[in-house]
Amino acid sequence: MAQTQTLYGAIELSADNQFTLSAPVEATVAALLRPAGSPVARGQGVVSLRASPSTQATYAQNAAAARSAQQAYERAKRLRADGLVSDAEVESARSAAAGASAQARALSAQTGGLVLRSPGAGYVQSIVVNPGDLVAAGATVATIARAGDLRARFGLDPALVSQLVRGKGVRIARPGGGEAAIVPILSVDPSADPQTLLASLYASVPAGLGIGAGQTMTGEVTLAEASNAVTIPYSALLDEGGQPYVYVVTKGVAHRRDVVAGASDGPTVAIAKGVAVGDVVVTQGGTALEDGMKVRTK
Repeated sequence: MAQTQTLYGAIELSADNQFTLSAPVEATVAALLRPAGSPVARGQGVVSLRASPSTQATYAQNAAAARSAQQAYERAKRLRADGLVSDAEVESARSAAAGASAQARALSAQTGGLVLRSPGAGYVQSIVVNPGDLVAAGATVATIARAGDLRARFGLDPALVSQLVRGKGVRIARPGGGEAAIVPILSVDPSADPQTLLASLYASVPAGLGIGAGQTMTGEVTLAEASNAVTIPYSALLDEGGQPYVYVVTKGVAHRRDVVAGASDGPTVAIAKGVAVGDVVVTQGGTALEDGMKVRTK
């Protein structure tokens, strides 16, 4: 016997299936090479940038500093040959020249490669800039969605997380009908979302199902299972202050039995403790009984 729960959620891209293109330096957007929704191949340009005046000034300063440091190093070597400076001073000048040169080369490489290219095949999911915009270094310019498996995020009552049978996966409907698919559960975040007050269950959705990011989705999970268990009609189960119980009839007398209830499929419920196979339980009229009351069954 299995107890199931219907969940509602949506399909989203996982971090593994999304690339972010960011500005390497402060720059101006020169052109949008591939609009949102366009397919892109690995290495294909998406957005072209142009170094901003501030970045150009910084590059000029770094280049000048590198030239000055190199000249100081050459001068220190000449002075060392004349015995006017120590080896330590020459080494210090060499290190300064090497550092300034590396910094200038790094900025030159950044400003020389201002066409942002897709790191993998997929499609342009979004572009958050327009031509002429000034973007800061490290700011997101575009996102690329890579073809592949997606992720479904479902809301789940936090109280049910401990009852979840994860190995059963999530049963989801295929678009357009057809046999439902079982997809594996990736993880469960038991903390409640401040808006929905629900925990989050994540499941992997294969690309072959034809489901796209952003689509709403209904899923079904197994919360509890009972195999080879004693079962009774759900109508026989009574409750007093949170304690489930039933009335078992023996020789025409009703006796109250506190029970431990398990999984339920609706019409029936599994009983982990309290009744045994062959016991006669009251299914109707139990609320009018008291322990020890004589009854007539039909």
